[in-house]
Amino acid sequence: MEFDINYLFDIDFFSWVKNSFLPFVRILALIMVAPITGEKEVPNRVKIGLALLIALLLPLPPTDKPVTLYSLMGIWMIAQQVIIGVLMGLAMQLAFMTMRVAGELIGMQMGLGMATFFDPIGGPSTSVLSRFTNIIALLIFLSLDCHLWLLYGLANSFDIIPITTLPLKANGVLTLIDISRLLFINGIMLALPLMALLLIINMALGLLNRMTPQLSIFVIGYPLTLLLGLIMLTYLMSMLPAFAEFVFEQIFEYISTMLIALAG
Repeated sequence: MEFDINYLFDIDFFSWVKNSFLPFVRILALIMVAPITGEKEVPNRVKIGLALLIALLLPLPPTDKPVTLYSLMGIWMIAQQVIIGVLMGLAMQLAFMTMRVAGELIGMQMGLGMATFFDPIGGPSTSVLSRFTNIIALLIFLSLDCHLWLLYGLANSFDIIPITTLPLKANGVLTLIDISRLLFINGIMLALPLMALLLIINMALGLLNRMTPQLSIFVIGYPLTLLLGLIMLTYLMSMLPAFAEFVFEQIFEYISTMLIALAG
């Protein structure tokens, strides 16, 4: 049996690219903002190649009707896909911001607020504990296969919000604002035990300074708070995996709620 090479040329390559371009834009917008892939150390060519690979492997539904990409309606649909992908990525980033906020609060209470260094993710002045908790959260994120769950949510987003010319609802953005409150609630919940302990220690040192003015609190206060803070930090790290799993589960539930709100 002979192989007809003309069969390869019967495939409408440009039509396939045209139908896959809008899903590719949504996937690329998510990758540019999502954790791990959204870091500045990842080259843009890797991000574009990863988005193209996902667009090829995911079973994407076809668009309702063909739209010219170089028209006003095409630009409108591209902007919609960018908004959907960015909102999903920002919602996932809020889980890691929770860990960074907890690290910042703990570092300030331990006296490590000045121990900062350049961080391409958290900004030019990120504390050591904030960066440390963010790295632990990234490892937990990968160990729990949350990146696969994020891809699963991305695939379902095309069923919840198909690629159409219908406008997005504003309730989805309000849902993202509602998600941001978890940033402060969960961050304070994680740092509260250690903050309460260090507050008690500072109050005890204040009373000791009033009772014995000859004793220099600045000499023994900083090493004591730093030592006890590091000891408590070891116990806090043992609770971090369960807490991170709880936060990630909350974020995925809110992402599904946000997509449903965007679809109206």
